[in-house]
Amino acid sequence: MSALIAIAITTGLLSGLWGWAAVSLGLLSWGGFLGCTTYFAAPQDGLKGMGISMATNVSGVAWAMLIIHGSTWIDIELFGYIATGIVSFLMCVQAKREWLSFIPGTFIGCCATFAAAGNWQLVIPSLMLGVVFGYAMKTSGLWLKAQSEKRAQKAAFKSELAPAAASTK
Repeated sequence: MSALIAIAITTGLLSGLWGWAAVSLGLLSWGGFLGCTTYFAAPQDGLKGMGISMATNVSGVAWAMLIIHGSTWIDIELFGYIATGIVSFLMCVQAKREWLSFIPGTFIGCCATFAAAGNWQLVIPSLMLGVVFGYAMKTSGLWLKAQSEKRAQKAAFKSELAPAAASTK
């Protein structure tokens, strides 16, 4: 079984579980899928990839809140666009820090916050659990692939032994 098929299987199963969990917990199912996407797209795997995904998502939420509230400080419509430009610049510059180095994760967190009309209290747990599900999807898929390879090796070994056992009778 290829890694792609194994990850597809576990992603399918866990996506269904996430959909149920999100509704049960009152979270944004789409927000969780954005968190999951962040993990899958992050440049690092494992716990470090989870940390970078979470840190960049949360920083994006913070930047979105700055734009949302900052654009009301000056009662000129144009200021909101200027604030967006400045903050977008800063969202990219923060990538100089290792834990904030995944720029798309920052933009995903920011966009999710805008999509949820600034409800960061709902966006953050949705994104964070989504990252955890993304980690679980990929990790369990790779585990499934490894188990499949072990079974294939055992079967190959047994088939090699079968002719030898038959000839000794």
